[in-house]
Amino acid sequence: MSLNKLFDTIEQARETANWRAAFGEPQAVENKTIIPVARVSYGFGLGFGTGPAQLEMDEAPESEAEGGGGGGGAVARPLGAIVVTPETVYFEKAMDPGKVAVVVLLLGGLFVLQAARTLTAIFGRD
Repeated sequence: MSLNKLFDTIEQARETANWRAAFGEPQAVENKTIIPVARVSYGFGLGFGTGPAQLEMDEAPESEAEGGGGGGGAVARPLGAIVVTPETVYFEKAMDPGKVAVVVLLLGGLFVLQAARTLTAIFGRD
């Protein structure tokens, strides 16, 4: 990838990193207007290098070494929605699937622990 193409890609991503990335299109539902809200994050990395290639002791370098690389990404996490009614405006938080998974795992672990204690009490340690 040429350096100019990489900078063009970064510029395109910068142009999309605006308020429209965090707020979705308003939707009209049953006398309410719902505006989705998300947390959007962008990240990029870039690296280059030069120097002679690693060669054996008796070999002569044929050319100068070069290197380069880059990468990037974006993450969008739903936060909730702004709800607009004729009477009021409020924010409705979205359920965080990561937190729900942690709670389910903790409750599952407690269930297994309690089941083991109960079975030990009933049948003993023999």
